[in-house]
Amino acid sequence: MATPVKRRLFSDASSMGTGGDEVGEIESLEKGLLSPNKETTEVEDDPVLYTASFQEMEDKFVKYQTAQWVMYSLLLVLAWGIGIFMLLYVPVRRYISRKDIKSRQLYLTPNSIVYKVTKPVPFPCFGVLKKEKHVLLPSVADVIVEQGYLQSLFGVYSLRIENVGIRRPPRDDVKIHGISNPSAFRKAVLARLSYMRSEIVSRQVSTIEDIPSLRIDHSPALAWVC
Repeated sequence: MATPVKRRLFSDASSMGTGGDEVGEIESLEKGLLSPNKETTEVEDDPVLYTASFQEMEDKFVKYQTAQWVMYSLLLVLAWGIGIFMLLYVPVRRYISRKDIKSRQLYLTPNSIVYKVTKPVPFPCFGVLKKEKHVLLPSVADVIVEQGYLQSLFGVYSLRIENVGIRRPPRDDVKIHGISNPSAFRKAVLARLSYMRSEIVSRQVSTIEDIPSLRIDHSPALAWVC
């Protein structure tokens, strides 16, 4: 008579053990869902499709900035005499321009144009100024390569990223000086834009094709009325 009781006890213990395992698994799942996962919280940067270069234009850019500063200084010397202090500031201006062109980064990602620069403030002893600009590709209307008269004397080009929309003033456009090969960067941006637009059009066509065609069923009531 004792054997059935023992069997019941063993069966109850085994069922309690499996229940405990299930409870442990549920608790571990809850902890995994509530605790932050490093793999999901970390945001990966977009891959770089094209990188512009500024190193080849360093000397030309510094000479261009110096010539522009000297011209403004001479005009102010004739006007109020303030240009004398500006002429004394030329070595500092050259130092700032060189640091500026060395720190510039311009690259193209699948979704945006990224421009980064770190340059000293007008008085370098007070630190540096960091600037980072992200221009979304859908908001880009065109990329324009410009060169003024003074820039042509030193072989310096400007790259202007024009925004979409007529109401926006030109000062909202992003303008970058001293890029070594602006035409290549412009071609890369326009190629990416054309690819994105063609992809959008293909998606729209596919969605239209997926919509079932509407068929008009002639009901007997309508046939009787006719």
